[in-house]
Amino acid sequence: MTIERSHRRVRKAVFPAAGLGTRFLPATKAQPKEMLPLVDKPIIQYGVEEALESGIDNIIIVTGRGKNSIEDHFDVSFELEHLLAEKGKTDLLAVVREISDMIHISYVRQKEALGLGHAVLVSRELVGDESFAVLLADDVIDSQIPVVRQMLEVHEATGGSVIAVQKVTGEAISSYGVAAVEPFDADRFSGPVFRITDMVEKPRLVDAPSDLAIVGRYLLTPVVFEYLESTGRGTGGEIQLTDALRAMARNEPIYALQFQGRRHDTGDKLGFLQATVEYALKRPDLGAAFRQYLHSLQL
Repeated sequence: MTIERSHRRVRKAVFPAAGLGTRFLPATKAQPKEMLPLVDKPIIQYGVEEALESGIDNIIIVTGRGKNSIEDHFDVSFELEHLLAEKGKTDLLAVVREISDMIHISYVRQKEALGLGHAVLVSRELVGDESFAVLLADDVIDSQIPVVRQMLEVHEATGGSVIAVQKVTGEAISSYGVAAVEPFDADRFSGPVFRITDMVEKPRLVDAPSDLAIVGRYLLTPVVFEYLESTGRGTGGEIQLTDALRAMARNEPIYALQFQGRRHDTGDKLGFLQATVEYALKRPDLGAAFRQYLHSLQL
């Protein structure tokens, strides 16, 4: 098997964040769902930190109306920093400065809610002619090696696009895009890797081509923009990323990585609550007391 290596470092990650977050109304009436906190950190920051820990230093956030608080969160807050410095709260000052200093962030507006594919497409000018990552902030993944880093290993070895997948059993598979795959390499990387031959959006269990569900991490070559431009509007009048990737897979290799880590769907209320509990229990400053409280409930 001939393997083509990619020598250009992946430097950019796109975060689609223009959605309305209707599943969390009324909390999201006046604030973006990406800013809902897991313990004391907004959801989107977990993804930004994952990108940074993977060696990606340029973040592109696709925003829409009412998303100004995302920009404010990652910007410098002179007044707050001055107040914290005056009061000698150096630990909090360091936390606040770390947010604004962590990474270079650019913003682009998605003026119409035309789907995930369209959100990726509007980032084209900022991405340019290079491979890039796409992270959906709703998927918060707890892993020893950042999932994007795991995907980069596959991309660097093959030169192809990579999509993160996880095994989902039973009727739950109908809530996901599902990859049809053929074997590629089970042992070289952090988890098994497959060659994607097709994708099916939210199939019935009996129609699912595998038990490998697509989750919110993509590492894409720039040719995806050509496929997105030629993809017509699908379900709901939106440009679907899955439709573009299906067409792309017919002409160039796309790989599926069964990543190592625990995924939390924070776009779902139950998933958000579960993630909050698990991340609180992991905290050195909260975990012991919170665990004791949970035990006291005698559930």
